[in-house]
Amino acid sequence: MLGDLNVAEPGALIGFAGPRVIEQTIGHTLPEGFQTSEFLLAHGMIDLVVERRALKSTLAQSIAWMT
Repeated sequence: MLGDLNVAEPGALIGFAGPRVIEQTIGHTLPEGFQTSEFLLAHGMIDLVVERRALKSTLAQSIAWMT
C-alpha cells in the first residue's frame, strides 16, 4: 500500500493472497470483510473508495490538488 493516493472501487477485494491462505499462515481467524475496500478504508490502508463512473473526475481533482 505504498503510494501517494490509493483508490479502490466499492466492494473490491484487495490482497496478494486469499483469506484462507492468510488464516492458515498466521493461525488466526480474520475479521469479516478483511480484504474489502471498505474495511481497508476504515483502517487507513486506502484513501478513497470511488464508484467507477466518478473515477475520472475524482482522479483529475486529486491530481490538480497535488500539483
